[in-house]
Amino acid sequence: MQSARKTTVLILIAVVVMFLSGCTDWKKKYNALNVEYQNLKGLLERERAEKGQLAGQVAQGQQTIEELQRQIAERNQSPAVATGFGEGYDVAFDPTAGTVTVTLENRILFAAGKVDLRSTSELNHIAEVLKQKYGGMQIEVVGHTDSDPIKKSKWADNWELSSQRALAVLRYLVKKGISEDSIRASGRGASQPVASNTSSSGKSQNRRVEIVVYIR
Repeated sequence: MQSARKTTVLILIAVVVMFLSGCTDWKKKYNALNVEYQNLKGLLERERAEKGQLAGQVAQGQQTIEELQRQIAERNQSPAVATGFGEGYDVAFDPTAGTVTVTLENRILFAAGKVDLRSTSELNHIAEVLKQKYGGMQIEVVGHTDSDPIKKSKWADNWELSSQRALAVLRYLVKKGISEDSIRASGRGASQPVASNTSSSGKSQNRRVEIVVYIR
């Protein structure tokens, strides 16, 4: 009888231990799931906030595009004036693409075959306009060359030369206060000419740097 009681007590103790052990495992699983839930909840809230912010940026960009279109059409302003860069600047506005492009000939910025900026007055003005009127928008600096092969410089080809010139302009604009997160650079070499490379005047037009603002 006493032996049976001891056995019963031992069984009860084992059940309690198993129950308590099970509780511990259940609590661990619950805590892990709760942490995962909170992480997913936070991610969803961030996505919603980002989506709302993006929608606001798109709406603001569309308003900017419509205002530029109105100024050009109704006030008969040039793209250079309407976009804020002013007369004397080569500015193109594409409402369909939602872009403003400022083009600077390389002869203004660089010596032949070089990537060191020799003139920055135009870039100083452009940087101020970008900060005042296009803050937070994405900007791309695009380098272009003519089709003449590289002969007397350290650059491997026109792709490298155009890329290094674009980077030189990007770094200067960042130095003047343009956010690193909103700007990028690329080199197109001779792949996108705007004039014929059979004449010296055409080659001069093709050697250029474009600063493209993506309004939307």
